[in-house]
Amino acid sequence: MASIKKVQVYKRDKWNMVNVEVHGTRLIVREISDQWGEDNHEFLSRPALMHWAEHRFSAEKFDGDEEERLRILAAFREV
Repeated sequence: MASIKKVQVYKRDKWNMVNVEVHGTRLIVREISDQWGEDNHEFLSRPALMHWAEHRFSAEKFDGDEEERLRILAAFREV
């Protein structure tokens, strides 16, 4: 059985973080927020993951500075 690779994309504190689990060709994003709890997103390709990440962490929506936003997107590209 293939191993599961876990990647922490970002973590602000105990309640605000995004992790990606790689299950072979499936990519599962676990988004944990103090506002919404845990939300999971499943992708079957890296381009689909990046499309979601660029929309989710767009400059208009992101609550943080541009440098942090670019670091998060770079971490998604490394998955």
